[in-house]
Amino acid sequence: MNWQEKVLEYIAKKPGATDKEMREHFGVSNQIINAACRNLEGKGALVRKANTEKGGLIGNYPAKGENITFSTVKKVSSALEDLQEEDIKRILSDKLIADGWTVTTAWGKTRGVDIDAVRGKERWLIEIKGPGSRNPMRNNYFIGILGEILQRMDDPNARYTIAFPNIDKYRRLWNELPELAKKRTQIDLLLVDKDGTIENLK
Repeated sequence: MNWQEKVLEYIAKKPGATDKEMREHFGVSNQIINAACRNLEGKGALVRKANTEKGGLIGNYPAKGENITFSTVKKVSSALEDLQEEDIKRILSDKLIADGWTVTTAWGKTRGVDIDAVRGKERWLIEIKGPGSRNPMRNNYFIGILGEILQRMDDPNARYTIAFPNIDKYRRLWNELPELAKKRTQIDLLLVDKDGTIENLK
């Protein structure tokens, strides 16, 4: 059972549960719970709103007040199986904001870099692609995103990163990229899991 399933099953039993309550119940970081809730909210599977019974803290509720059973949880989860580009944007944006960055995210078809984050004198630009449906498409995504991030390199002090779902093909493509290319461009890679786990490869 992944984290989206666990969250949906929990709020089916305890509608209005806060992120903190779930974090303490599962014994995991707030980042994991928050990312799962944000992803589910974006898919319309749950509603996040103030819980007046808990001092106005944000509570998590089944969407449309549905009584979610485990079979419903599995059905909703199957729709989330592939981590799409917008999901990755949401996970990374939430993580950066939690770490004190001011984040500008290009949602949907908005032009420009996918994520442009600033924290003090630091700047971090991230280009993101989704899973792709087959390996030839993933090859094209990988080559394309490298071209996109290279075209963004106009700030010598910024960090430049590409991000994908944590799929083996993208890991292999990164490992096959010559070390000299990585060293000279200083580009790094983020691989993102559905539960909000982020792996950084350099």
